[in-house]
Amino acid sequence: MKNTGTVYLVGAGPGDPDLLTLRAARLLMSARLIVHDGLVDPSILAMAHHDAKLVSVAKRRSHHTLPQEEISALLVREAQAGRDVVRLKGGDPFIFGRGGEEAEFCRAHGVEVEIVPGISAANGAAAAAQIPLTHRDHASIVSFVAGQCKGLSEQNWAGLAGKGRTLVIYMGVKTAPAIADKLMADGLSPDMPIAVIENGARPEMRVLRSSLAGLPDMVEAKKVKSPALIVIGDVTAHREDGALAQIALEAHQ
Repeated sequence: MKNTGTVYLVGAGPGDPDLLTLRAARLLMSARLIVHDGLVDPSILAMAHHDAKLVSVAKRRSHHTLPQEEISALLVREAQAGRDVVRLKGGDPFIFGRGGEEAEFCRAHGVEVEIVPGISAANGAAAAAQIPLTHRDHASIVSFVAGQCKGLSEQNWAGLAGKGRTLVIYMGVKTAPAIADKLMADGLSPDMPIAVIENGARPEMRVLRSSLAGLPDMVEAKKVKSPALIVIGDVTAHREDGALAQIALEAHQ
């Protein structure tokens, strides 16, 4: 008889329930304990089994319902009590989801872990906005960066964006002015096209376009709020009809 439960680190995708993997949906509908992030869409949580206990460990900027150490301890405690736990995360658990930390903690305490990948926020939001992250004519390299990273001014971002490259910045709304200044200081053209995708792959999604130099003013003028991704590169000028848009003035229309 199994005495210890399994922790399933499950990616909930960018928000649309139709973008869940079959494995994620099956676990969600059968689980009796779901520990979920704040960015998991309510329509996904509504798929949970009627007997499931839902535990929110929502994280927002400067405010965490539970510190990360306590979240990891909660997973281990419940599994050691013999319960299977679905740890439901927005996007993919191994892309800025701290899934690696939680998996390591569980394994260190003798708890079995299964990783269920999800469509990442970058992939899901870009697809919903019909922005190709790679394109034979425009980009063969994609980089993902956390916009809230410490020591932003000391890092060298010179090779992350530019001709033939796409840069996707997570969690960058609050630091948009510093991000724009940093990229331009490291040599990126102020005219580089960018897009901000707010609430990607959700009914309330907005796609805003500008130049790199116009990013801070656009974020402020349009009152952009998280969750939002900043995509930087020539691919962001790609429209739904396949043409390249003239985007320099779109931010204030």
